[in-house]
Amino acid sequence: AILDEVDRQMSTYRTDSDLAVFNRLSAGSCQTMPQPVLELVRYAGELSELSDGQFDITIQPLLDVWSFGPGSRGHQVPTAAAIAEARAQMGFAHLNIQGDQLCKAIDLKLDLNSIAAGDTVDRIAARFEAMGIDSYMIEVTGELIAKGKKPDGSPWRIALEQPLGKGERVLQWVLEIDGWGVNTSGDYRNYFEEDGVRFSHTLNPKTGAPIAHHTAAVTVIDRSARVADGLGTLLLVLGLEEGMALAQAHDIAALFVTREQGEFRSHASPAFEQLF
Repeated sequence: AILDEVDRQMSTYRTDSDLAVFNRLSAGSCQTMPQPVLELVRYAGELSELSDGQFDITIQPLLDVWSFGPGSRGHQVPTAAAIAEARAQMGFAHLNIQGDQLCKAIDLKLDLNSIAAGDTVDRIAARFEAMGIDSYMIEVTGELIAKGKKPDGSPWRIALEQPLGKGERVLQWVLEIDGWGVNTSGDYRNYFEEDGVRFSHTLNPKTGAPIAHHTAAVTVIDRSARVADGLGTLLLVLGLEEGMALAQAHDIAALFVTREQGEFRSHASPAFEQLF
């Protein structure tokens, strides 16, 4: 029931979802939205403010021109004019909440996929807790949370993979998790190449282009899967230098994987090292 509700409210792949209907509204329009959607929009605003706009749920037009959106017909590198046109239809500052209504000042299109799955995990966990279930592992599209013990009394053990290139991966860390959410955001699985250049599906809203730094993946651990989900995306956009500074400043448990001289290397934030 929770999964069905999230799909009906936030899917960008079905035309009748609350979010899809909002995206089709013209500039200056408002729409009554379910509280879960409004809560995610508020949280997205916090991440936008934290990152000076490098996390932006109004990114849907940019995803579309880079052919990573739901209407993709095959990957291609867009023209500078197409990128500029998409960026003109973006900006969290043009979005506001009035009571139970979501309003847009310009022709915005939202994409909540960077936080919706983590939020769904938290909602399922809350439902389990309300039912008196205190040992569980929940995973939705890669976002997960684990609490308590397995039936045999052993801890939940979550493996983090180390990309080796050419699609090959090995286990890098095995974390014993009790009451923590886990997110890994990476650019080494979803990308396309054109003329020998690699284009990640993770886009930077401020540049209008895929991330081009040497950070390949970021894992974030937090009590909330929603927070881990959002911060994982944000830190991947920022990259190692900016991302590690943010993680240190805000006590975020994060593990960065970077490409350096043909090899993958790991860099743990102080909070991550303290946990594991």
